[in-house]
Amino acid sequence: MSDVPFGFQPPEDPEDRGSKRPGGEQPGGSSPQGPGGGPPPGFPGMPGGGAFDFGALGQMLTQLGQILSHATTSSGPVNYDLAKQLAAQRLAAGGAGTPTNEQAGAVADAVHLAELWLDAVTTLPAGARTAQAWSAEAWVEYTVPTWRRLCDPVAQRVSGAWVEALPEEAKQAAGPLLSMLGQMGGLAFGSQLGNALGELASEVLTSTDVGLPLGPEATAALLPTNVERFTAGLERPASEVMVFLAAREAAHHRLFAHVPWLRQRLLATVEEYARGIKVDTAALEELAGQVDPTNPASIEEAMRSNLLEPQTTPEQKAALTRLETLLALVEGWVDVVVGDAVGERLPGAEALRETLRRRRASGGPAEQTFATLVGLELRPRKLRAAAALWRLVGDRHGLETRDGVWAHPDLVPTAEDLDDPFAFVERLGGAGELEDPLAALERTREAERRAKEEKPTGEAEREEGDEGGQPGESGR
Repeated sequence: MSDVPFGFQPPEDPEDRGSKRPGGEQPGGSSPQGPGGGPPPGFPGMPGGGAFDFGALGQMLTQLGQILSHATTSSGPVNYDLAKQLAAQRLAAGGAGTPTNEQAGAVADAVHLAELWLDAVTTLPAGARTAQAWSAEAWVEYTVPTWRRLCDPVAQRVSGAWVEALPEEAKQAAGPLLSMLGQMGGLAFGSQLGNALGELASEVLTSTDVGLPLGPEATAALLPTNVERFTAGLERPASEVMVFLAAREAAHHRLFAHVPWLRQRLLATVEEYARGIKVDTAALEELAGQVDPTNPASIEEAMRSNLLEPQTTPEQKAALTRLETLLALVEGWVDVVVGDAVGERLPGAEALRETLRRRRASGGPAEQTFATLVGLELRPRKLRAAAALWRLVGDRHGLETRDGVWAHPDLVPTAEDLDDPFAFVERLGGAGELEDPLAALERTREAERRAKEEKPTGEAEREEGDEGGQPGESGR
């Protein structure tokens, strides 16, 4: 058996040149065919000896050209143009469709009805100004800006680790090759991101399905095609499932719109986790011999390798704990508020709540994809504990106090509070009021200022003199 790789011919023997006839015929009038009349060995033909598919070759070369054009026109640690293109191709192959006018109307009606029901169970007003029905492709397009913010720190850190692992002499010798390596790394990350987003876009139900505000502000969005597939596995009417999901989407937007610090804190915590990534440089050196810098597929495979498993630092563990706690608080609040809003109106509400709880706790496609992209799992592990805490606060102190806890990040429960919700509730006081510490400090200063103004002039002067040392000594 020949050791020549597929697609390559062995070098021609000079002694055979004279035995070949014009036109490529072999002695005896035979043409250069392989056994059975098919293409010669090493010539890429169709299975079974069919003719060469020049159409497939052209399509392959076109795709290669598009990838290379992305490499030269896109900058940054992730090639998002390539990511969007690959996601769109994956979705097109899966038959993703555009929502119909009827589906768009159903989404708008469901969100409107959900907002009316939510008004009675929370003090936070509506946060979404528009309701939209998205296709899977639209979800990719609208969420890429947020994915850029989440993925760039990870890609930047991992890509930078390749360069950091090189000796100084190698860096100087590499010169322009380092720039090319960065471009190929961007292609590899873009390829991985595009495939992951294509898979995720075919599964997500709303714009806040992962617990993060991925879409534009003040836009409640549902994906009707995905909702229909999700409903097919349930024994509930499609309209009921639509309203339930619309209530969850609307509740998330109330929280993100009227708790100004929440959106920034969630995304910043993910960024903080990503910036702390440390890659084992010894593993990089071991892997370097297996990577072809001109082949994006080999780089992507390296990115997925266990050898590049990030080392978790204490700072990352702290950031991860804060993120999981905050996600649990968000999801727990939404769970309680939506349960109060639809519990008596939708017969299958409790079953739907439990289905979504298990979907989040077991790590559905959204969580798995996010773990692949950013390197951490978005599982609110203490979702039930957070829901129990919010329920307890509302029962003891009312809706205004429960929702007022979100007024300042220093007021929200901690991971320890989720373990002991009764202690947190007791700290709220008999009146059930939580006060913003900044407001309390301002009131204290105001009280001190007024007390000073109300004192007699002579007494105030004596106090100022005491603070300055011994004013009477200066005239002696």
